[in-house]
Amino acid sequence: MSLSIDRDKHQTADKPTLYKQIRLDIERRILTGEWPPGHRIPFEHELMAHYGCARMTVSKALSELAQADLIERRRRAGTFVRRPKFLSAVLTIPDIRAEITALGRSYGYQLIQCLRRAANAADRARLGVRKTGKVIAIACRHSADGVPFAIEDRLIDLDAVPEAATADFAVEPPGTWLLHHVPWTEAEHSISAIVADDKAAAALDIAIGAPCLVIDRHTWRSARTLTAVRLVYPGESHKLVARFKGG
Repeated sequence: MSLSIDRDKHQTADKPTLYKQIRLDIERRILTGEWPPGHRIPFEHELMAHYGCARMTVSKALSELAQADLIERRRRAGTFVRRPKFLSAVLTIPDIRAEITALGRSYGYQLIQCLRRAANAADRARLGVRKTGKVIAIACRHSADGVPFAIEDRLIDLDAVPEAATADFAVEPPGTWLLHHVPWTEAEHSISAIVADDKAAAALDIAIGAPCLVIDRHTWRSARTLTAVRLVYPGESHKLVARFKGG
């Protein structure tokens, strides 16, 4: 267990404040990526010993983190950092590979290009940052049962996600890798329609001028952009669905 907290400070705090501090300590480790998705949180008795507090204090902090969907508690196995969930391409971040396999179709992936380079002005503008060092620019194609499903144009900020420098995107799709390795706190989708130019038509095996659905997405962690991606789908074979409930 790697907890570098000033215990004396915590032990002098009153109990109502202490449980909040425990929650904030764990939340900070999750949101900064120190404890990535799937990481096991120390057991309750370990947290009790570290903070010098009762089980009820620890349990209350963990309960609030679970309610915030930051952790999940598994019977007998322990407590783990929750992997971000996805429900649809509109309201949450989908894993295209999981989306296709959930439909009972065979998933295919082709890495077209992967370049690591110094960020230029266009990269910074796309990411919405004033300064950044290096980026990874990725182009790839997803297919379902051998038929093109979507093409992806992605930019990853290596200053914000340094671990992406060692990821093998020839094997694992970048979206899948990011969802399983990098916590995020905010995302934005912009949905539009275009007609396929010659490049998109060739990649998606559709006619030039055919309608396409476009999703532009930015993902942030603590106000820092992690990645910007454009996904282009054949318009006739893809739709977005979201279900809402009134307040």
